[in-house]
Amino acid sequence: MRNRTKIPSLHLAQGAIENYARIGIHDFNIAIGRYVIMSDHVHLFVRGDHNFVLSTWVGGLKRAMSVALAKQQLWQPGFFDHVLRSNESYAEKWIYVRDNPVRAGLVNDSANWPYQGEIVLIDRA
Repeated sequence: MRNRTKIPSLHLAQGAIENYARIGIHDFNIAIGRYVIMSDHVHLFVRGDHNFVLSTWVGGLKRAMSVALAKQQLWQPGFFDHVLRSNESYAEKWIYVRDNPVRAGLVNDSANWPYQGEIVLIDRA
């Protein structure tokens, strides 16, 4: 794996994700639930309808964040995804994602990481 590029402003990245999410839910019925922004990558939970194409959506999010950050060479090609199929799986994955800043030594308690949130409550069933 290549070295990841640092996101130059986590604050601007957070704003870009939240703006993209508002447009997505309003115009396309695509929702970002919980998310965590790290210094060089982003974790998020997303839900779409039966016409949803994750790769197209992620490409748009990458473009929106690159524009907001004025950084064209920010993202690696592709992404890693995981389909959640149960309440237990959602809870397990969220705990892993939520604790990323703790494992990275950025905060002692995940609740203190400012670059996380939940935009839409996604059905966890």
